[in-house]
Amino acid sequence: MKRLLTIQDISCVGQCSTTVALPLISACGVECAVLPPALLSNHTAAGFKGWSFCDLTAELPKVEAKWIEQDIRFDAFYTGYVCESHIDPILSIMRTCAKPGAVRIVDPAMADNGVLYKGFAADFPSKMARLCAGADYLLPNLTEAALLVGDTPKLNGYSQGELERLIAKLHALGAKNVILTGVSFDERELGTAVSDGKAVEYDFNPRLPCMFHGTGDVFASVFAGAILRGRTALEAAALAADIVCAAIQATESGHWYGVSFEKTIPQLSQSFQ
Repeated sequence: MKRLLTIQDISCVGQCSTTVALPLISACGVECAVLPPALLSNHTAAGFKGWSFCDLTAELPKVEAKWIEQDIRFDAFYTGYVCESHIDPILSIMRTCAKPGAVRIVDPAMADNGVLYKGFAADFPSKMARLCAGADYLLPNLTEAALLVGDTPKLNGYSQGELERLIAKLHALGAKNVILTGVSFDERELGTAVSDGKAVEYDFNPRLPCMFHGTGDVFASVFAGAILRGRTALEAAALAADIVCAAIQATESGHWYGVSFEKTIPQLSQSFQ
């Protein structure tokens, strides 16, 4: 069994970040270790009236030192929501605690719908770009992709040519494979563009008439688990999208702060039988 380390916050309530990654990656049959660089009472999206935030940056080098001392190493790293102060410690851990050929999966969770998440300064995308530069798999949504390369996000959609030029800029940052979510050329479909720098492939699902928090975390977690289980990038993206759609469909009306991904765990586990 391969061992993956996910480095992202713990939002204690909200069905996102580590509370999504740990069960979903485990359901893929991959050992999931966790390193939370921050602890929040709940996520920061609209609906919650506020949140507490405990920065654990100072703990990261201490954890790294103990892992080096005990020769604890990882087959893969998967990062999600992190802050500027976390980036240098994360890059260090990726160097010192990696098995040979360890995979880096980066979800630059920082923005959506044309704007940065609350709490991030306008220059944060340039900081996040340092983490993205070494990614074997980079998983931005359209807003994050544009901000990473210094573009203004487009809210009225991208043509295929515009999209593939955006992907080329992400490869120029240093990302080996780009998995771009939120892609659509038809209002009835929503999907993913998958690029290895040589060719771009697409996967689409029927567009569902709703939006939920945490779907990006579900997608990235399933993608990471599938990659560690030997799926290709396109296969991993397709499975991740299917699980996101199933989670949305399983979420009861009025459940506003996340999706009921827990109900999809049997389906996900069965995918690897």
